Amino acid sequence: MKAAVLYGNEDLRYDDYPTPEVKPGMIKVRVRASGICGSDIPRVLHNGAHFFPIVLGHEFAGDVVEIGEGVSNVAVGDTVSGAPLVPCMKCADCQQGNYALCRHYSFIGSREQGSFAEYVVIPAINAIKYDPSIPYVQAAMFEPAAVALHGVMCNDFAGGGYVAILGGGTIGMFTAQWARIFGGRKVVVFDLLDERLELARKLGADGTVNTSDPDFMEKAMAITGGHGYDYVFETAGSTVTIKMGFELAANKAHVCCIGTPHVDMTFTPKLWECMNRKEFKLTGSWMSYSAPYPGKEWQICADCFADGRLRFSPELIHYTFPLAQAAEAFALYKTPGAVKGKIMLVND
Repeated sequence: MKAAVLYGNEDLRYDDYPTPEVKPGMIKVRVRASGICGSDIPRVLHNGAHFFPIVLGHEFAGDVVEIGEGVSNVAVGDTVSGAPLVPCMKCADCQQGNYALCRHYSFIGSREQGSFAEYVVIPAINAIKYDPSIPYVQAAMFEPAAVALHGVMCNDFAGGGYVAILGGGTIGMFTAQWARIFGGRKVVVFDLLDERLELARKLGADGTVNTSDPDFMEKAMAITGGHGYDYVFETAGSTVTIKMGFELAANKAHVCCIGTPHVDMTFTPKLWECMNRKEFKLTGSWMSYSAPYPGKEWQICADCFADGRLRFSPELIHYTFPLAQAAEAFALYKTPGAVKGKIMLVND
């Protein structure tokens, strides 16, 4: 088969690659669309791959073309997305249903062959069937949508309060929608780019704040009548927005960091004291799984994409490339600000 094979740092080639074998309990998926995740960028451009050669890609959708012995949950012809985590199912964390905390896991698209290929083979338990009316490029966003939903669940979201979404990327857009679906009183998205804020409003955000405005904090607090935000979700992985969350949080708020920072950060005593004085709860969120594996996050995504409660816009996708041009797609990330949404790699 053909695949985008990473042979070394910045050495990504559309090349012949062994077609994966279907073993008992596994299924083969013909990949129709696969999104580039932020975590794929350092693997290709910054020496972040575990080994070479490797086929990356873990946000995907396609058609089941072969099933292994013992598989009964899917059939040939089903449209599926795939949960990329492959937990050991034996350790204490797995036994408690905390699969994302497994220390002996594998991961499709980083530790084993992924979806930047014509075919990918995955455990049948990882397959998420979805309504075939959902376009492949939309279904390839199951994983980021499930990541967003997991963060909402980690933050003990109960609805009814003011909600701040810090970061208008793919995860932020889905987090804002989940907050609306589950009853947020007013959901406000924060970002630097007006076009991202406009898209957030199209997807249902009640309000937006451009953080490049010198007076953005006053405007943001005015939306809540000075109360602050009862639920804060940091989705950008930026030290700036993490600190911003401490200031925006209301007394007794719930603050969740979904984004992953990549540089060191320091807090002034006054800023860190916000957590003490406001007595807000600070938590993290990692991946998108719960028991029974892969979790209700994935099934809820399938249901809400199918009935339209979770909205999709083509504007979430900034560029679409054929898989054969994967190297050109990744090259765009070398220019800061060149990519303002998801890049999707598609097979005919």
